[in-house]
Parts: sequence; C-alpha cells; structure tokens
Amino acid sequence: MTDETAPPAEAADANADAEPSASPTEAESPSAGRQLVGFLRDVVIIIAVALIISFLIKTFLIRSFFIPSESMQPTLEVDDRIIVNQLVPELVPVSRGDVVVFRDPGSWLLGTPPQPRTPIEAAGDWLLSLVGLSASDSEEHLVKRVIGVGGDRVVCCNDLGQLLINGVPINEPYVRTPAGASDVSGIDFQVTVPDGALWVMGDNRYESSDSRYNRTGDTEGFVPLDDVVGRAVVISWPLDRWIWLDNYPLTFDGVERAE
Repeated sequence: MTDETAPPAEAADANADAEPSASPTEAESPSAGRQLVGFLRDVVIIIAVALIISFLIKTFLIRSFFIPSESMQPTLEVDDRIIVNQLVPELVPVSRGDVVVFRDPGSWLLGTPPQPRTPIEAAGDWLLSLVGLSASDSEEHLVKRVIGVGGDRVVCCNDLGQLLINGVPINEPYVRTPAGASDVSGIDFQVTVPDGALWVMGDNRYESSDSRYNRTGDTEGFVPLDDVVGRAVVISWPLDRWIWLDNYPLTFDGVERAE
C-alpha cells in the first residue's frame, strides 16, 4: 500500500535537481578583502627579502660611497658616487694602481669640515645606506690610489719628475699637476712600505692630503690593510660619468717586488 503523502521517487529527484546551488566559482573564489590581505602579505615578504639580500650584499660584497673632495680629480669628481668591492683585501689582494676606500688611519681627516647637506638629503642618504646604495659615513673615509704595497721602495723623484718604485720610473697618466710643476709630487720623499700596509696618493697630487702629508702620525703615512674597506670599481652616479675605474696595470707592469 502506497503512502500518498510522500512524493514519488521520481518527483523527489526532480525537485532536488531543481533546487538552486552555489556556483563553483562563487564558492571557491576569495572575497575582495582576502585578496587584498594576500596581496599586501606578498608585498611585505618581497620587500623584507629584498632588504635582507641588500643588507647582506652591503655587509659582505659591495658598498656605495660619495666623493666629498677634489683630491682624486680628474678620475673622481666631487659628489661622484662609487661602488666599492668589499672582497678587497679580504679575499682579493690589493694591487698597485687600485683606487681604494679606507678608514682614517689616524687623524688624516682632522680639521676637515663636513660637507653641508639639507635634512632631506641627509635622511635620504641614511635610508639608502641601510641597503648599501649610499654611505652616510663617506666623510669618515678616504679614497686614494695605491702606489706602493708591502716591501716596495717608493722615491720621489727622478730628473724627469717621475716616481720610482723599486728603482723603476713610472709614467702616471691619471695624475693632475698644476702648470709649471717640476714633478708629480711637489714633495720629495723616500719610503719603504711595511708589510701589511700601503702607500697611497691622490690623483690630484698638489691638492691631496695623502701618505706624503701624514708621515708624522702614528702610521707614518702608511695605511694598514686592516683599514681598507675595499676597492672602487665603478662610478655609478651621475649617469653621464658611469665608467669602470682603471688600475692602469701597464703603468706598473715593469715593477718587481723589492728584494
């Protein structure tokens, strides 16, 4: 006997098919709010990873410095930005002719007034320094060219006004001297560079307070390798001055290590 109050099986199936159901797209797609949260999360992660990578690069590989003085003209102009390879001298040895950045080895910067900068420039420089794109401590460092390495005998000058390294005169195409100058230094000297140290000079020889002018200090004008931050490899700013920095290997090619 059939219960007439219950719908027939076929009718029940038809009614079930007729009931509305949520589309798969609507059920599975996240809300606009969840999409925004996910997007912001991804942005934060990307920025955090970029900052970490930049920090590691700054700490171990490269740094940027700006040039505050005229002592390295014509190679480096005031306010140039340079990229420095920090693997020198820890993993890569310093060579004659390299342009190096180093910490003040002992009162070389005494009395040097800081360059004036607006608060916005100072703040921007500090922020960029966090990721190695600038150096807010540039004025606490010096940049010069390496002329003598440990063991070298450096003498100024021969009758042609040239420096001699281990008795070999060198022709320095990077040097700027004033008109009428009789030699590339303006100061006579004879030094033997101790092991673990450097003898450095600016390219703008008559306007550079370098090893020649600091011989009365504790380091006697020599720069300890421990104070070297790295070797300048490229001018990165301004863009119209972008260039790899030459260490002029041919200039020092004939110089042998002193016995």
